[in-house]
Amino acid sequence: MHELVALDLPAGPTFVDALRAAWDAGDAVLPIDPRLPPPAIARLLDACRPARIMSSDGAASLPSSRPVAPGDALVVATSGTSGQPKGVVHTHASVHASAVASSTALSVDPGRDHWVACLPLAHIGGLSVVTRSLSTDTRCTVLPRFDAPEVERLSREGATLVSLVATALARTDVSLYRAVLLGGAAPPESVPDQVVATYGMTETGSGCVYAGRALPGVEILIGDGTLGGLGEILIRGPMLLRCYRDDTDPRLPGGWLPTGDGGHLGDDGTLSVHGRLADVIVTGAEKVWPAAVESVVSRHPSVSEVAVWKRPDPEWGERVVAWVVPRPGSDVPTAAELRDLVAGELGAWHAPKEVVAMTALPRTPGGKVRRVDLT
Repeated sequence: MHELVALDLPAGPTFVDALRAAWDAGDAVLPIDPRLPPPAIARLLDACRPARIMSSDGAASLPSSRPVAPGDALVVATSGTSGQPKGVVHTHASVHASAVASSTALSVDPGRDHWVACLPLAHIGGLSVVTRSLSTDTRCTVLPRFDAPEVERLSREGATLVSLVATALARTDVSLYRAVLLGGAAPPESVPDQVVATYGMTETGSGCVYAGRALPGVEILIGDGTLGGLGEILIRGPMLLRCYRDDTDPRLPGGWLPTGDGGHLGDDGTLSVHGRLADVIVTGAEKVWPAAVESVVSRHPSVSEVAVWKRPDPEWGERVVAWVVPRPGSDVPTAAELRDLVAGELGAWHAPKEVVAMTALPRTPGGKVRRVDLT
């Protein structure tokens, strides 16, 4: 019987060795974020029901475990922004398909290239760097955590490929890297030439669309939708999950995965992503995509970071609100300033009616803004 093994280990060679050992035994692995507090770990274990947990103190058996199916390789918790943890089951076949598609798109040469893994291994964006290197026999250095000077040092010593989120990219000189994958959230307005903005999620085995173009073997379909004339992005390909840990399969007939994101395909087949359908703000019957407003507000010279979300409004139903982290030494822009800036580019209904000063935005470990914490 094949088991699920939880790895509560720091990122590094020990984690990789434990992953290899579990796979060699025919077992699947559930990576646990060591930064989680005990109650959160308990909820994750209860949702995914591994047979044992391996930590720096050794291995321990767990009650009420459930086996995994032959061929299962990973159970990865969705990072999400709210709710209970949900385990996404990937097979060795889907992990390999993701690795091959990504490596083909990046023209990876296992004899010359060198990956750096510096994002949390409990999330697909970080873990996929490791599994990609294992699947293609490409050298990989796994750092215990993101460390900008260390990431820069490795590039000077020959590392060629790295995966980052936007906040990490802003702190790092990546000029010596051949390619930099950027995921986790919407990319900045301007990025270096070798930075490749990716789109994907845990269910798609990490990024499956690079710079708006589907990876080899990936199909994109835009479903019928009524929000702002946009439909839901549907994905199909061999790197999709097998199911969730509770055995439910989110795919539609024909193998299409509904992503919950709205977007459209250009005439040349390029995908434009407009954000989560559930994140659309409806104000006075007009529909506002937070990402579009964030893109404009971020250009204000006093803005370091911004998140746009909503608050109830007695007149408009919902009002657009901007949570702003100012640049050091700068004041928070006034609501009037941002209204003029946004209205002039997107239309008056997109303009924030309120500005909230923040020292930092609430984010998931994968770098996504936790809008539910913006109140």
